[in-house]
Amino acid sequence: MLVFGGLPLFYMELALGQFHRCGCLTIWRRICPALKGIGYAICIIDTYMGMYYNTIIGWAVYYLFASFTSELPWTTCNNTWNTANCTPGVFDSVSENVTSATSSPAKEFFDRSVLESYRADGLDRMGPIKGSLALCVFAVFVLVYFSLWKGVRSTGKAVWFTALAPYVILFILLARGVTLPGAEDGIRYYLTPQWEKLKRSKVWIDAASQIFFSLGPGFGTLLALSSYNKFNNNCYRDAILTSSINCLTSFLAGFVIFSVLGYMAYVQKKHIKDVGVAGPGLVFIVYPEAIATMTGSVFWSILFFLMLITLGLDSTFGGLEAMITGLCDEYPRLLGRHREIFVGCLLLLVYICGLPTTTYGGIHLVNLLNFYGPGIAILFVVFVEAAGVFWVYGVDRFSKDIQAMLGYRPGIFWRVCWLAISPTFILAIFICSLISDEGLEEDDYKYPSWSISLGWVLTASSIIWIPVYFIYKLAITPGTFRERLSKATKPEEMPEEVAFRTISTYGTHV
Repeated sequence: MLVFGGLPLFYMELALGQFHRCGCLTIWRRICPALKGIGYAICIIDTYMGMYYNTIIGWAVYYLFASFTSELPWTTCNNTWNTANCTPGVFDSVSENVTSATSSPAKEFFDRSVLESYRADGLDRMGPIKGSLALCVFAVFVLVYFSLWKGVRSTGKAVWFTALAPYVILFILLARGVTLPGAEDGIRYYLTPQWEKLKRSKVWIDAASQIFFSLGPGFGTLLALSSYNKFNNNCYRDAILTSSINCLTSFLAGFVIFSVLGYMAYVQKKHIKDVGVAGPGLVFIVYPEAIATMTGSVFWSILFFLMLITLGLDSTFGGLEAMITGLCDEYPRLLGRHREIFVGCLLLLVYICGLPTTTYGGIHLVNLLNFYGPGIAILFVVFVEAAGVFWVYGVDRFSKDIQAMLGYRPGIFWRVCWLAISPTFILAIFICSLISDEGLEEDDYKYPSWSISLGWVLTASSIIWIPVYFIYKLAITPGTFRERLSKATKPEEMPEEVAFRTISTYGTHV
């Protein structure tokens, strides 16, 4: 998925943003005006991301503050939130040996102290907003605002910390993890391929989702940030270097996680596959459980959750900046000239819309938004984006644009990927994701049928912009149907002073 899906599209978006110097909305005037709905779809997807992703960062902020104590609160069962079923030394896992009558201190801390999900009845009755969680999420939005309000100038300064600090912490955690008993078994399990799983379509769908969420094609982030590059910047080198570092970072993080999972399997005398859990439980239950058993657990907990927060902020910067840049480019006089006010209003709106995720039943809404918001929709958006650039705008024209910036045309591998392999591959994955849809499931909660219907409405609410705008563009274009189609898909000529504009004092396009 990296070689034939993620990397070619990563290179494509870097080159597009750098050449046309605009965000996810305005850029379609230069490529295919009828597909401008892609830009609006991206803005909707980024809004959903902001609604739930910042809440997850808020959970990490809650854990970080809870770690500043002499003893981690999820170490014992002597707390006000613990139940009679809480048993010290019992680890939460997928093992059948752990009965439902017992629960670990870490699981009860997450469920009953952080989320207090027992006070809600799922999505049917989510309960009131939990003030402490809402405050943590608000703190996240404040950090995001002061990192984005001045554009790339403020974002660039913030990213120096949020991008580099996790590497320092990762290596520290890795150095600690590999010294734990059982770490070798965990790493061996991590590195041992299970080839038979390649026959499952879900593995390929998960791989595609991981690559797109990790590298960012389709979210508008790459278009937005590369639009601030110098015209002759070597975006090809950036694409190779950045995507390689990105995937190597994920690979490194696997050693950090599985060394600790191996340690937990050693302590519990179980197989490693029976230790881990999927979803938020891995970083908010399983890893904290392991940290609580280590010497100097408070120090390791502070480091771990500080790393989660910085990684999360780094990701949310990109998604929100993509939406901000796209809208400021499209409406420069209304929004671009008042960026600070616009960013503040936008983030306040996203925060208010995301407040239901801070209720007692908010975790179920987080999972719903995560699964149906960007999950399936992003695959379709990426496919249409690739088809619009390579099949309508044309690989040859796109290659000439790159030659104008770099002085040479892309190699045969890139042109073949762009013309045939990448769009076809992504379309196949999207179709498989629809056919093999297993629905949204949790071990201890069954989602009501109305919520599944709502989820598909969320998915459609972003995708629908693509055909709706296409039809709208055809309707307002004069001429016969063939003339309308030709005009609506033909790139608009832009004045030279607009095509090669500079960056203003506030870091927005002018």
